[in-house]
Amino acid sequence: MDCNDSRSFLSEEQLIYAITVPLSTSIILANVVIILGIAWNRQLHNTPNYFFLSLLVADLCTGVALPFIPLMGLNRELSFSSCMVAHIFPNFLFLAFLLNLVMVHYERYICIVDPLHYNNLWMHRSCPLALLAAWLPPLLYASLPSFGWNNWTGSDWNGCCENGQKAAALTNCSTNGTMCCSYRRVFSNAFIFLEVYGLVLPAILTIAAMTGRVLLITRGQLRDICRLHRSVERGNATSEQEHRLNLRYTRCVVAVSLTFLACWVPYLIYMHVCIVFLISDTKWSSTTHIVLSCTGIGSMAVVPLVLGLANRQYTEPAHKILQKLRDRWGRGTQGLEEVAV
Repeated sequence: MDCNDSRSFLSEEQLIYAITVPLSTSIILANVVIILGIAWNRQLHNTPNYFFLSLLVADLCTGVALPFIPLMGLNRELSFSSCMVAHIFPNFLFLAFLLNLVMVHYERYICIVDPLHYNNLWMHRSCPLALLAAWLPPLLYASLPSFGWNNWTGSDWNGCCENGQKAAALTNCSTNGTMCCSYRRVFSNAFIFLEVYGLVLPAILTIAAMTGRVLLITRGQLRDICRLHRSVERGNATSEQEHRLNLRYTRCVVAVSLTFLACWVPYLIYMHVCIVFLISDTKWSSTTHIVLSCTGIGSMAVVPLVLGLANRQYTEPAHKILQKLRDRWGRGTQGLEEVAV
């Protein structure tokens, strides 16, 4: 008996690719557009955009690895080294993406909170070191299971194969040097708890706290502007310009709130559902796991795209190319109409 029922594995694999391939393609193409926009505009070649470019590269890698992340929840026959790479590399890309996202938010947070000391920020003085700090620690932490912090033992198979019989597992899953590969064998419970509650959740809360702090500062500055405007106009009534400023701020708050709900809440749900099933040590539906993981990771990978597409400087080259194509299409259509007449 094999480690996986071939029919169920193929159906689960098809479901994963059906969900992730369109999403992964969209993420990759959007990141490529923004990266090219930054590369072509020399005015954007500065330290803040280098940090954002690093985030886009991490998001691009996450988009490439997105189809392989749900496969981590399935049992497959792999060798020890292949099993480690299949679990460690996607986890490294995810952690690198998250740390780059925190770094970008922190850099912009300091720009607003303490603009006088912004240029003296350590990240600006040593940009290569800051970029290295965003990629090296995730690689070191994600590689810990390959150095022995794992559940990969010869006697404890944790019910990996369907019949749960160790003799059959050793006989059938060890052919050609392959064994039954599962995330439970690669990642120990302590490793997962430390990653979720020591790295991932604090990073998300830090991003949320910095974003909330920026919104509060913006609200205070908006009130000061309104007071100055009233003092200049010498009136107590709210002017049309103040209404526009308040409306713009309200839209900003709504956009940030909807972005957080759409991009972070699905991943938080997926993360805590995984922890609940890990603690209870119960088997859950593979379809549920696939849908939650694809939705959670995919929605989180959209965050840099929202930040990039909202900046016209990043998308200006793409707009110019589209405008040229529209002009050519319009001239071609007009020429055909004239010939027809």
